Amino acid sequence: MNKIILIPVENAEITRSELLWKGLIDRSRKIKLIRQKGKRFLEIPVGSDVEGYTVIEQDAPEYYEKYQSLKDRLEGIIPSDELKYVPSGWQMIGDIIIISIPKEINNKITDIAKTLFDMYPRCKSVVQDFGIKGQFRKPNRKIIIGDKVETIHKEHKCLFKMDVTKIMYSKGNLPERERMSELGSEEIVVDMFAGIGYFSIPMAVHSKPRQVIAIEINPVSYSYLCENIRLNHVENIIKSINGDCAKVTPQGIADRVIMGYVGVTHHYLDQGIRAIKKSGGILHYHETTPESLLFDRPIARITDAARLAGRRVEIKECRRIKKYSPGVWHVVVDVRIQ
Repeated sequence: MNKIILIPVENAEITRSELLWKGLIDRSRKIKLIRQKGKRFLEIPVGSDVEGYTVIEQDAPEYYEKYQSLKDRLEGIIPSDELKYVPSGWQMIGDIIIISIPKEINNKITDIAKTLFDMYPRCKSVVQDFGIKGQFRKPNRKIIIGDKVETIHKEHKCLFKMDVTKIMYSKGNLPERERMSELGSEEIVVDMFAGIGYFSIPMAVHSKPRQVIAIEINPVSYSYLCENIRLNHVENIIKSINGDCAKVTPQGIADRVIMGYVGVTHHYLDQGIRAIKKSGGILHYHETTPESLLFDRPIARITDAARLAGRRVEIKECRRIKKYSPGVWHVVVDVRIQ
């Protein structure tokens, strides 16, 4: 029985609050506004009889749509003993879903992809992720359903065009991209590992530096970097360079240097420090660091490189970006180089 109590609108808020506090409202059904004999009433759904009120049967109950997880939706499609392997999370880049699927249910990837299509009707493809490989951190991915791998991802009022089978895009770095978008106003900035414009684009769109010199060695990423510069209409701010930042990083011109790569970033600290003008500037240095060395190792590396270059350092801030792997953190150290 779908029970309700019928309350005049002018008295409804007090009654609703009282029933809510007592835990008597049936939250699976919606509170409905109706008219009877020219007067307005609220049908408040209840789960049982309520002392002091007349409880009646509701003619046309309206139910809230119950949230169903991917696992919920796959019940009856995937054997119950395999449901524990169903992923609880995935990435949506533009209109493409990227998901990692455990090998234990690899034979169910089509069922999983079809179910995700039902959950996200606007998506165009579902892509399976197998990790990253190589110097350029190229993703290892393949399409499960769909035929589209190129998309435009919108984030923080910026547009990023990319092929998700060739370009990595980490949602975990969003807070850092947003932070960088607030820095660099009227400055000359050198972005040494620019990728498709992860930091250069938000900075150019929002804080309007005098110039951003964006360096990228990977020809595929560089092509998308150039396209994203045009998409975001920041051609007058960003100068792109396709090359190895060990060879093409300009010297002595930067108010701010971004070293947003991880893995071997420390090998390029000399170039990053030399890019900063003699009067001083800020270095944003990224590194993947074992938790036991947090933040000692990146600070020691910066300090040693600066000493060899005859420069002084002032550590401004150290931040954890995200967990990179078990026991390893992606960190950023902000330092003033004098």
